[in-house]
Amino acid sequence: MSLQKLARELDETARQTASLVDAIAQVLETLADPAMNGEAVRRRAAAMIVTALQGQDRIEQRCQNLALAVRQFAMLPPTAPDSDYEEIWASLVLDELRVPELSGVAKAVSSGDAELF
Repeated sequence: MSLQKLARELDETARQTASLVDAIAQVLETLADPAMNGEAVRRRAAAMIVTALQGQDRIEQRCQNLALAVRQFAMLPPTAPDSDYEEIWASLVLDELRVPELSGVAKAVSSGDAELF
């Protein structure tokens, strides 16, 4: 179970990384759009960059939490019960890893507004 959950979380981390790259590509497209005037394009690009940077912060937090969980898994004896693994998951800081209902499917900001921590 824990290795399957770890695989789902790594898949989600890869998805979030791809989303970050897509966001950067959109910023470049916005900056290159000849139909937009200089000030408007700069404001829009700046807002898009802030959102992308917040995505990077979330990815970094996920990676740190996943690395911590794997290190703790490695210290468990081979006969450890599933409850020991679940306790490790429950101790993580990031809700999308800690809360079973959010496992493998991070909640995304759908409004396009920046998510402030």
